[in-house]
Amino acid sequence: MNRREVLQRVAALVGGTISAPAVFAVLDGHAQTPTPDWKPSALGKDELAVVEQVVDIMLPRTDTPGALDVGVPAFIDGMLKEVYSQQARDHFRQGLQYFDAAARKEYRKPFVGLERSRQRALVQRFHDVGIAVERTEGERKQKALVQQVRAAAMLPQRTQSAPVTHPRSFILTVKELALLGFFTSRPGATQVLQYAAIPGTYHGCLPVNQAGNGKRWAT
Repeated sequence: MNRREVLQRVAALVGGTISAPAVFAVLDGHAQTPTPDWKPSALGKDELAVVEQVVDIMLPRTDTPGALDVGVPAFIDGMLKEVYSQQARDHFRQGLQYFDAAARKEYRKPFVGLERSRQRALVQRFHDVGIAVERTEGERKQKALVQQVRAAAMLPQRTQSAPVTHPRSFILTVKELALLGFFTSRPGATQVLQYAAIPGTYHGCLPVNQAGNGKRWAT
């Protein structure tokens, strides 16, 4: 599976679309274990701690490395700093603060201080709401486009990227970048997926369980 396929699969997992900054992230970067003296540049220490807990829930260590093992939190911080606009960073941090405030309101503790079962429940609830909102927004845009076409209206010529009218929620942004960073990292590509630096003979139309022990290809 190449990076284009990674983008397509991640888009399906986060509601059918993928953000432009995330495209640049998968094309220009990947997660890697940070050095001992690494410090976040886009997020504060407490904010990074929330991100670390969320990605560990989304991609925990099993018989293969998890998000924390391959440096996904540092990858997310780097993408926020180097790729996302200031407006997008502010939106992300506001969403993070709202998420943590929801934990404090419901459980009287910050998110990082909750039991893992409550952390999972909160992440799942915010995730489900985010997916529902994005689907509703996607349907609205599709209906508007259909109405324009049926009315024979001249669609505006697109000379630059369309403005973002509905930015992605905090939890879905974390999920999007966590998946991209993980599956383009060395462990994600070689231990979870299958990787061959120099692929051999091509055999098409084979069931996955016959094409490599049931694993998707990273290349």
